[in-house]
Amino acid sequence: MTERERNAINEALHELRRPLQALALCAGSGGDIVVSSARLAAVALERLDREVNGGGAERPREALRCEPPLRSAVRRWHARVALGGGSLEFRWRAGEAVVLGDAAALEQAVDNLIVNAIEHGGPEILVEGRRRAGSLIVSVADSGRRGSTPRRAGAAPGSGARIVMGGRRGHGLGLVRRFAASHGGRFVLRRAEEGSVATLELPLLAGRLAPGLAA
Repeated sequence: MTERERNAINEALHELRRPLQALALCAGSGGDIVVSSARLAAVALERLDREVNGGGAERPREALRCEPPLRSAVRRWHARVALGGGSLEFRWRAGEAVVLGDAAALEQAVDNLIVNAIEHGGPEILVEGRRRAGSLIVSVADSGRRGSTPRRAGAAPGSGARIVMGGRRGHGLGLVRRFAASHGGRFVLRRAEEGSVATLELPLLAGRLAPGLAA
């Protein structure tokens, strides 16, 4: 087995562990959380099967309204944040923002950003979606080790802040970086004592509507 194959399998296993962790935490919660977590686990198993056995096409992309998968990701991790005594807030200010992509892949990317904030950031986490020019900006901010209020994306970091393109904390942030690049966007992580902000930028699909949206 080559190093590339080993890394690909490890990444597929990483994406399988995330929804299984969520399922374990939300077994007694609402059915929609269980369904979305099981769906992501099935997607991860499909990828693992492709990496091990080969063959099979990548999941198709379509005009995707972004608010529902982001809201689903936030709901999935409420229980884990609450267990740690923290809070997880969602703010959507992007209207009916539509990108060309896959809902499961977007949820996986946001899952990784939320879990990274839970494991490495402060207890108060803010997930926000907004528009900037022709892009959708998704930010995940935490309150930092000092316990301050999470900064919004674009807020000036403190003097000790570092900017990391893609991150180096395991597979999760690397997967987010590649997700952004494959969708024509970018990913930036700003870390500081007073709180870190992970920003995912995706180009909006101008002149198109997601299936089921009225013109």
